[in-house]
Amino acid sequence: MKKIFFIVCLLAHIHLSGQQLAKPSDVQYKWQEQGRIMFVHFGVATWLGQEYDETGEFDISRINPTKLDTDQWCSVAKSWGAKEIIFVAKHAGSFCWWPTYTTEYCVRNIPWKNGKGDVIRDLANSCKKAGLNLGIYIYPGDIKWGAGLGSGGITKDPSKQEAYNKIFRQQLTEVLANYGEMLEVWFDGSCKVPVSDILQKYASKAVIFQGSDATIRWPGTESGILHYPVWNSLKGDVLRSGVATQYDDDPDGDVWAPLEADVTLYNHNWFWSPKNEAKRRSVEELMEIYYKSVGHGGTLLLNSNPDTTGLIPAGDVKRYAEFGAEVSRRFNRPLAEVKNKTAKEVELVLTKPTKVNHIILKEDYRQGHRIRKYELWGLTKNKWEKLTDGRSVGVTKIDYFDDVELTAIKLKVTENKGTPLIRSMTAYYVTNFELPKSEKEAKEYTIVQEWDTKDFVNGKGHMRIDLGKYITAPGQYEVSFTNAVSVTGMYVEKAEIIFDNDPNTLQEFIQRKRKENVFFINRTGQIDKGTSSILNVVMSSDNRSFQNKGFVKIRKR
Repeated sequence: MKKIFFIVCLLAHIHLSGQQLAKPSDVQYKWQEQGRIMFVHFGVATWLGQEYDETGEFDISRINPTKLDTDQWCSVAKSWGAKEIIFVAKHAGSFCWWPTYTTEYCVRNIPWKNGKGDVIRDLANSCKKAGLNLGIYIYPGDIKWGAGLGSGGITKDPSKQEAYNKIFRQQLTEVLANYGEMLEVWFDGSCKVPVSDILQKYASKAVIFQGSDATIRWPGTESGILHYPVWNSLKGDVLRSGVATQYDDDPDGDVWAPLEADVTLYNHNWFWSPKNEAKRRSVEELMEIYYKSVGHGGTLLLNSNPDTTGLIPAGDVKRYAEFGAEVSRRFNRPLAEVKNKTAKEVELVLTKPTKVNHIILKEDYRQGHRIRKYELWGLTKNKWEKLTDGRSVGVTKIDYFDDVELTAIKLKVTENKGTPLIRSMTAYYVTNFELPKSEKEAKEYTIVQEWDTKDFVNGKGHMRIDLGKYITAPGQYEVSFTNAVSVTGMYVEKAEIIFDNDPNTLQEFIQRKRKENVFFINRTGQIDKGTSSILNVVMSSDNRSFQNKGFVKIRKR
C-alpha cells in the first residue's frame, strides 16, 4: 500500500499544473518529523542568577556542577516526547562548555572534573544512548572581542574583525567536527561571520537556524505560538537575509524553511535561578502552546534550565512528565483513522455513533503545501454538519470543537495546488477537555510621536525616535506610519533602527505591506534597563502644497 501511495504522490507531483511548489530537503523532513525539541540553557548566567553574562569577566572558579548528569537531561527530554536536544555550548557572554584553546574562558579552567570535563562530549554520548538527535547553539558573537548582543559576530573595532573571524570559525569547526553528527546548528541573532564552507563540510546533514545559510526560521516571538495559517515556504532572497520569520510565509514561495517555535519553561527566563522556578508554566499553558505550535504545523522548542548542581530541578522534571503524560492522554488513543488518500474529499466512517472533539490532519508535505483551504464535516443523525474549517495543514493540524456525536467525518479540500495528498485523518475524543483560549487579538497600537509635513524640507522629513520604552522584550514589533489624510500620499523612503547605540545591530525596516507604511522590527537580544532602540526615518510627501500630519505607532506582534 505504501509503495502505491508513493507512486501516486510522484505522478501527482509531475502533473502539478505546471507549478513547482517548494519542498523540504531530506534533512528538513527528518528534522520536521520530530515535532518536539528540548533546549538546554546552562551557563555563567545560571550562577549569576540573571539572563546574561554581559561582561565575560565572571570568576569561573565558582562553576562546579558536581551533579551534572546529561543522562538525566535526556530522560527529561524523552518524558515529554522530545526527539532532539539543543545545547547552548556558548552563550552571549562567550563562556565555552568544551575544552577549546581559542579562549581561557572555558570549561578547561573550572573546578568541575579538575578542568577535564567536556559537556558536549557527555551530552553527545547520552543522546546516542537515549536515541535522541543532537543540536548545538553557538553564539556568533563574543563580548571580549567587542562583538556583543545582536552583533552577529561583527566587532565594534573593524581592525579586530579578521582575527575574531578566525576565532569563531575555529570554535565552530571544533564543535561540528568532533562530536558526531548534528541535526541542528543554532545561530542566535543571525551569523555575519563567513562560515558557509564550514557548514557545508561538517553540517551538511543539519538544519541551520538564522544566518545567510538558514534552512529553518524563527517565528518572530519567544511565545512558542505560531499564528495560523502556517506556511513553511517563502521567497529565497528573504530567507538568505538571515532574519526571516513567520511573517515572511508564502505558500507559493520558492524555498522551504519550516518554523521552530521557541519558548521558555519559566515565564519568561531562559536560565535557572531560585526565583525563576516560581515562574514555571502550568500544564494547561504548555498544552495551549502545544496546540499552537505542533498543532499549527510547526516544531516546538521548549527550554530546560539545569541549576548550579548541573541537574534539571525536581519541580521542572515533574512538570515535563506531566506535560508529556497529558499529550499522550489526549492523542494516544485514536477513535478511527484513514491514511494515504489522494483526493479532494476523504471520508472516515465510525462503527457507531461516537463522541468526537478533535481531528488531526496530516498531508504529505514532502510535495509542498498543496492543501490551501479545507472544511471538516460530521454526519450526525443522518445529517452532515460543518464542524470547522482551515487553511494550512502540513505536518500536523489539530482541529478541535465542542463534543459532537458522529457516525462519519468528511474532509473537503476546497482550494488546492495539485492533487491533495492526505497522509492521515484521525479522530479523537478527549475527556475533560476545555477549548483552548482563542489567540489573543492583535494588540492595539501605541502612539509614539506625531509627524507633520510642515516640518518637511523640499518634500522630505527626518525623524529620530528612541523606541526603548516600547521595545521591552525580545520579539517582533510592528511600526506603522499613519496619514491623517490619506490622499497626500506620505510614504517612508527609508527606516532603520540601531539597538543599544551599537552600529553592528543596525537593522533596516522590513516592509510587509506594499504601498503601506507598515514595517516589522526583529529584536533578538535581551532587554535590560537603559536599553535604547533608536529609530531613524526619512519620509517623503508627493503633495507639497497640502499640509498633512499623522502618527508613528508601534505594537508587539
